[in-house]
Amino acid sequence: MKKRLGNTSALIFALLSGLIFGLGLILAGMANPAKVLAFLDLAGWWDPSLGLVMGGAIAIGLVAFKIAGKRSSSFLGLPMNLPTSRIIDKRLVIGGLVFGIGWGLVGICPAPAFVLLGAGSIKGIVFLVAMLIGMGLFELFEIYCKSHCASPKQ
Repeated sequence: MKKRLGNTSALIFALLSGLIFGLGLILAGMANPAKVLAFLDLAGWWDPSLGLVMGGAIAIGLVAFKIAGKRSSSFLGLPMNLPTSRIIDKRLVIGGLVFGIGWGLVGICPAPAFVLLGAGSIKGIVFLVAMLIGMGLFELFEIYCKSHCASPKQ
């Protein structure tokens, strides 16, 4: 019974965290692709507010990861699953470039896309469908490479 209560608490906490995060995106205007594109338009009417939102998120993230790194379990008693790799490889760089190019082209990234989806925006729906297709193609590429690409000699 205790395990079930822990899962329920985790789900409620995740839901509340997502709602607060989404509300923060809406209040900061980050669910508006035009606002994001205005931040990326250095030659036009540049809007620095996204930089302030990112700076605040980075500051909170640094504190949160510092606290989390010292713990073996979450505040709800669940195991911590923090990333351990510190390797910057070709896949990471290419993935970051593709993400950045897509974000720059349409002004939407995954979190605001879910906010737009909740608002019934066609832009959010199109973005999420394209994102899911891209994720699926990546998985197919990974499967193909594991079976067909040359592996390093041992």
